[in-house]
Amino acid sequence: MELTFFGAARTVTGSSFLLEHEGFSLLVDLGLPQGSDEKKMGEDLPFSPTMVDAVLLTHAHIDHSGRLPLLAKMGYQGPIFSTAATADLCSIMLEDSAHIQESEAEWKNRKRKRHGEMPVEPLYNAEDVAAALALFRPVAYGEKVELSPSMWFELCDAGHLLGSASARIHLSVPGGERTIVFSGDIGNIDQPMIRDPEYFHQADFVVMESTYGDRLHGVPDVDESEMLLERARKLAAITDDTFRRGGNLVIPSFAVGRTQEILYLYRIIMDKKLLDYQIPVFVDSPLSVKATNVFSSCLRDDYFDDEAREMIKRGINPILFPSLVTITDVEDSKALNDRKESAVIISSSGMCEAGRIRHHLKHNLWRSESTILFVGYQAEGTLGRSLVDGTDHVTLFGEQIAVNARIEVLEGTSGHADQKGLEKWIGAYERKPEAVFVVHGEDNVSQYFASKLKNEYGFHAYAPKLYERFDLLLDAIPLQDDTALKAKTAQDLRSSFATLEKSRNELEGIVSRMERASAGIDLTNEKKARKLHDAIIRLASDVDFLVSKWNRDA
Repeated sequence: MELTFFGAARTVTGSSFLLEHEGFSLLVDLGLPQGSDEKKMGEDLPFSPTMVDAVLLTHAHIDHSGRLPLLAKMGYQGPIFSTAATADLCSIMLEDSAHIQESEAEWKNRKRKRHGEMPVEPLYNAEDVAAALALFRPVAYGEKVELSPSMWFELCDAGHLLGSASARIHLSVPGGERTIVFSGDIGNIDQPMIRDPEYFHQADFVVMESTYGDRLHGVPDVDESEMLLERARKLAAITDDTFRRGGNLVIPSFAVGRTQEILYLYRIIMDKKLLDYQIPVFVDSPLSVKATNVFSSCLRDDYFDDEAREMIKRGINPILFPSLVTITDVEDSKALNDRKESAVIISSSGMCEAGRIRHHLKHNLWRSESTILFVGYQAEGTLGRSLVDGTDHVTLFGEQIAVNARIEVLEGTSGHADQKGLEKWIGAYERKPEAVFVVHGEDNVSQYFASKLKNEYGFHAYAPKLYERFDLLLDAIPLQDDTALKAKTAQDLRSSFATLEKSRNELEGIVSRMERASAGIDLTNEKKARKLHDAIIRLASDVDFLVSKWNRDA
């Protein structure tokens, strides 16, 4: 019962785990490394395809599925198990990935030819995608699927993306059975449109993601319908503010999942009349258009939450509306940047690493009247992360662009559970697993969250290193050391003192303004003088309260 971590080990992308038992090998996910992870891991397969008897795919996102065509290209002919919705989404996502691979290889080869260098091949092409897609075998939630005489699995809804799943593998061992759960990507609670994550309650071993293991999404603790409406209100406010300034609202968005959620929020804005005018929304991505069609074709399936299903019952398509324009043609995409009127432009990729979004950024980042709205996780080393972190310029197509546009983040739209959601997920187990392997998080985040599970909840938790291998029946699983935890605690303390210093400076500024106002006030204006007097007393009272509280606590 050996488990090897071939990806997403102290990294966010490239998920890939190999489980071997009694001569049978199951590969769980085979994602494409992205951003800085690509430099660390490379894109080639870290194992021979002959090692794999079957593949289990948790969901369609490229960081989980993106190397499956490469596996088929290298000769793999076994089954690829997934939900039907995941198979449908992969049919468009992997095709798009192949197009990107071929385009990048063509671009590199033009440069290599000029330098007299040998050409490179794309990682895979459309034929390899077709070969991989032919291997997909659809599986329903809760269905028992036998892999070998000593291994079977079942799926439950992970609540992350249409068709996403967590998987529990059952393995026969001398004297009984052992189980291991692979979380896949754990969905955000109260995520727009799709259902909340379901939970397994029994497992001997757990491999769980930790993308947001060190942070909260910052959404209020209210019921699902109110939270959804609050997100729609915030999106409406950002849209309205941008339009009133005469700019475009540019939304870098993952083509599958996030784009459809944003369309759903705009449908709610229109349904609830949160804005009193038609909002021109352009989805400029052939992949996004295809994905939206897949979502629409699944409306009658059991993938959606109660709010979306209620809308469907009223005869309303939750993601389509009259002012929505979908764009696939390149010339129509270019024409968007010649529009005089404000518009919402949703385009991929979500981390701004490729695709048409980079052209829209080039035309809008320098405009102070425009807004760039991020609606998903931005991995280290990506253009999106640089913008969120506050860079003042970027380079696009060889040209340096000043960042004058407003940079906004729509909280609560992440498809990943935050720290609280992850804790709820692992807390659903009726007895603690023998070991919890924390994966799919940045190096410091996965280690921090493993320490948190160990110290605060008593789990035997560990963030495995890339290519680490364990015999789960024989090996002693390491316990996470607290180096990352201590580093984050120190960072948080430094950050809190910086915040305190800022607040102190602001308080001193208020006192100085009050002193200047007091010195220059017309004492015959009793009303104005009394108003200033009351403000000073309220401030002094607030300070006295804090002083007495801290003296008492000390």
